[in-house]
Amino acid sequence: MVFLKGIESILPIIIIIIVGYVLTMKKWFDVKTSELFSKIVVNISLPALMFYNVMNNINKNQLVHMGLGLITAFLSIFISYVIAHFLIIILRLDRKKIGLFSAIFAFSNTIFVGLPVNQALFGDKAVPYVLLYYVANTTLFWTIGLYNIRRDVEDIKDGFSIIDAIKKIISPPLLGYLMGVLFIVFGLKMPHFIMDTARYIGDMTTPLSMLFIGISIYLTDLRDFKLDKTMWFLFLGRSIITPLIAILMLHFFNLNILMKKVFVIQSALPVMTQIAIVSHAYNNDQKYPAIMIAITNLLSLIIIPAYMYLINILF
Repeated sequence: MVFLKGIESILPIIIIIIVGYVLTMKKWFDVKTSELFSKIVVNISLPALMFYNVMNNINKNQLVHMGLGLITAFLSIFISYVIAHFLIIILRLDRKKIGLFSAIFAFSNTIFVGLPVNQALFGDKAVPYVLLYYVANTTLFWTIGLYNIRRDVEDIKDGFSIIDAIKKIISPPLLGYLMGVLFIVFGLKMPHFIMDTARYIGDMTTPLSMLFIGISIYLTDLRDFKLDKTMWFLFLGRSIITPLIAILMLHFFNLNILMKKVFVIQSALPVMTQIAIVSHAYNNDQKYPAIMIAITNLLSLIIIPAYMYLINILF
């Protein structure tokens, strides 16, 4: 029953993705549409959603616990990233793609897929925990992840900017989250009409995110797709190794049950969309991550309900 409930929770998300795919096929949507949806989500609807949910679902007593959760998320993702590096060496995979392989292996799509999936599975109370994992995921990606993707194709001894990495980390969703935390710390309240506005704008996040994924899948050219040995290990890492590391780490930290469940689901999500964007920007293999993004999104219909079933047994 739990597995079926997991599938039932994912189906509305999959249907909206299909709508995005079909409307792109019919030329209603295009690349510019996906860019617009992405900007609206990242800069407007998601910050509003974060602020609203932090204000409604967190109190002062939970803030220390949230800090412990953030440490757990950082450790589990970092360990996954290190394991990916060792796998390339042990398995004698393409050393020219070590940064790309490690990023695909360790970093998941914590917002565009993670947020709507966790909301569907656990409700709005899961949103603050979704952002905790997002902060760890984003911070590590825009630092060690970006550095090694660039190192695959260029000498960057003098070309890596910590300032640029920090700018990527300090994003509008994080600022919305931090604003909510500050309001809680100082015991401030917002007028009802402001909170209602934040909720209405925040409610756009899930449908726009899923339409964005549908557009992205349609625009990914799979005609030349070949399933090689490296991709098999990436599937293994994204769907099994990384979630198992998260489960192992959670046994060492005394976190609440909902946070544990959210972290496991976050760790098993499809590949992070920004990996393909960064690969294109720095002349790395753009098609490789794009294919992995498309396939892992399709496989999530099976993987996410499976982990939903597993975490109900474990926690």
